[in-house]
Amino acid sequence: MKELRPPSRLLFWLEGRALVELATLPFWIPVMKRQPRGDGHAVLVLPGFLASSSSTGPLRSFLEGRGYNAQRWKLGRNWGFFEELGRAMNQRVRDLHELSGRKVSLIGWSLGGVYARELARDLPELVRQVITLGSPFRGRGGGNHATRLYAAIAGQHPKDVADELFETMAHPPPVPTMAIVSKSDGIVSWRTAIERLEHDRVENVGVHGSHCGLGVNPAAWIAIADRLAQPEGTWEPFEPKGYQRLLYSAIQSGSSPPVRGAEDQP
Repeated sequence: MKELRPPSRLLFWLEGRALVELATLPFWIPVMKRQPRGDGHAVLVLPGFLASSSSTGPLRSFLEGRGYNAQRWKLGRNWGFFEELGRAMNQRVRDLHELSGRKVSLIGWSLGGVYARELARDLPELVRQVITLGSPFRGRGGGNHATRLYAAIAGQHPKDVADELFETMAHPPPVPTMAIVSKSDGIVSWRTAIERLEHDRVENVGVHGSHCGLGVNPAAWIAIADRLAQPEGTWEPFEPKGYQRLLYSAIQSGSSPPVRGAEDQP
């Protein structure tokens, strides 16, 4: 896959609309209350680069309201990946599984989704499913406005990572996986954050909104609630119904068919 350009400068500067998206969330409460209730299993939510668990608070509150044991990652601010952090996240999943005796669902926002996929790859027997929100797990750091900042803070550049590791990262983990992306994402190119649809039990869902607002995006919440409510060990493609189809955009992955939702706009 050739290196992609980051989103346009216009989309980048429009990321401030995430505040508007957050402000309008209360109007969606009646719709959110009609989403399917869960079975109480643990859902670990991982924040994006430079964010902390406070950024995932609204999503976790929604999940708690639908009957899940929504958990923060408890690892402070996400300054980028390092081995100690990897071990700590691994142990967090093990602890949640041991406490409940049940598999854990993982939701990761941006860089947090990259972590979630690798956790599921390492611990497939403990992970129920993975849901990513604008997570750039393809593209070797291209198509991303945060790459230089990540390299400066974390002390490592994605281009320095071995080709074999990036190829592995691009493949979905061996559990049901959904990638939620926005074509108007101003930070991460949506093309670097979609799954290869030739694999089983994977899907892409396109929503409308900003990168910084994906964690409070009502369409994303509806899709998340639908996925989490599926009985463990089963998988059916996400099918928005009625007016909810208008909340989604079609996402093409190579020669694979587009994700279910509204038709692509030119």
